[in-house]
Amino acid sequence: MEFWHGFLIITGIHILAAMSPGPDFIYVSQQTLSRGRRAGIICALGVALGLGVHILYSVLGLAVVIASASWLLILIKIVGGAYLIYLGYKGLKAKANKEVTVIEKIEVKSESGLKTLWKGFLCNVLNPKAPVYFVSVFTVVLSPSMPLWQLAVYGLFTIRVVCFCRLFALHSAR
Repeated sequence: MEFWHGFLIITGIHILAAMSPGPDFIYVSQQTLSRGRRAGIICALGVALGLGVHILYSVLGLAVVIASASWLLILIKIVGGAYLIYLGYKGLKAKANKEVTVIEKIEVKSESGLKTLWKGFLCNVLNPKAPVYFVSVFTVVLSPSMPLWQLAVYGLFTIRVVCFCRLFALHSAR
């Protein structure tokens, strides 16, 4: 696959994924609303570091899988694609809860920036959907002949897209 074709596929998918609510979005929003913009930005950076972990093992691991076992790559694509279709179907069929939730303002203990960064990192790294998502997305684009620089560009740009979307959401929430 040509570099720009793969680049546009990965970027488009990640822009859509970054805008959809998930554990990272909810946690960053919660930190922003309860502790302020600085905490939200630090938390978003922690999420980006967690993304880096997923991207690193996806890119490095997939390069080995592609080179050694094409049947496994096909299986990962099928399982990953089926899982993403399942998530999309569940999202379309979801219905709103009819219960009313009362929101009360409470005082929140202050937290160090490092602890907030760490919690954002853990929120992303421990998300069980992330490995399946990244493996399924990257398997569409990666090939055994792909140079290392191209893998690095895909990975770094993915982190940048997600960070931009999270920071945009934080800025919009003013």
